[in-house]
Formats: sequence, structure tokens, C-alpha cells
Amino acid sequence: MKKTAISFLLAIVAVVFSALPADAQLRFGLRAGVAVNSLHFSTKTFDASNRAGFTGGAMLEFTAPVIGLGFDLSAMYVRRNSQWLEANNIPQKDNRDYIDIPLNLKWRMNIPLINAIARPFLTTGPSFSFLTSRKSAENAYRNRSFDTAWNFGFGLELFKHVQVGASYGIGLTKALKTIGATGTSNIDGRNRYWTVTAAYMF
Repeated sequence: MKKTAISFLLAIVAVVFSALPADAQLRFGLRAGVAVNSLHFSTKTFDASNRAGFTGGAMLEFTAPVIGLGFDLSAMYVRRNSQWLEANNIPQKDNRDYIDIPLNLKWRMNIPLINAIARPFLTTGPSFSFLTSRKSAENAYRNRSFDTAWNFGFGLELFKHVQVGASYGIGLTKALKTIGATGTSNIDGRNRYWTVTAAYMF
């Protein structure tokens, strides 16, 4: 699964580069922020709540001049914290660490009168997450080593260098699965998360 995901990601990157015009702008930046995660279970038996984590890493941004359309690609370390209640109201916690690689289509809106001060942008695209922490949680749950999601985001670029943004991610694959010790086996959870970040573009 990991090899397929890496091959798919490389293919997307190759398509992105080939689609960019010769005069596209390339910028590098550092990015950090807060990740608020909740697991969406396949049954209503479990009641999950939002838990805050953190994220940080680096990003590349490619933008076509004039129209403001382009892509951004990031490599981020993400801590996703989760908490939920089982049917017997026993709380469970699971803190997972990932290397997350989001690839977004990005549209920076062109508003001539304020572009030099503030420029809104919209983003959407897939993210590919590789688990770096333990796979088993309390011998009852198993974290999947690979997870994919689709993100929808918005933000504001200030003074052509600082980008503040928020995005919502919808898990496309199972991030966690029970392994029977709780008496409720074969129940899976998918990530749902908000990510709020600030980046400085050089």
C-alpha cells in the first residue's frame, strides 16, 4: 500500500511540474500550526471528541503569474490526538504521529488594490500520511500505517510573505481498527480534522 501511495504521489508531482508554465513562480516556506482531530467511527457505539495536536514542516509553492493558480506541496510532522467513549462509557485515548504530505491545488485571488497587503486564497487536494508512532493502542486497537484524506482550505497571504490558513480534512481510508479485545471487533475509525497554520514564504 505504501509503495502504491508513493508511486501515486510521485506521478501527481510529475504532472504538476509538467503543467506549470515556464514563468511560474517557485517559493519555499516554513509552516507550523495546530491540528484538531476527531475520529469518525463506522458505528454510533463510539462517541469521539475533538482533541488538539500540532504540526510543523516545510512547503513549496508554485504559482502561475497573473491568474494566481498553482499548487503547494508540504512535508509536515503531525501529532493527531484522539479520545472517544465506548458503549460502556470507558474513555480511550490514542496519540498518533505522522509524516503528512499534502498536495493542494491553490488559487490566490487577484485583487489589484490590496494584493501587496493581503491576498485571499483557496486550496483543495489530497494528503498522504505515514504513521511513525506505534501501531497498537492498549492491545485493543490497531493504527493503520498509511492514511489518505482530502482537504478543503482557505487563507490569507499578508505582505506577500506570511500565509495564515485553515483547512478541513476528510479521511478517505481507515486510520484505526479494533482488534477484538474490547468485544467490539471490526469497528474502524477515519480521521476528521481541522488544521490551522501560519507559514513564512521566502
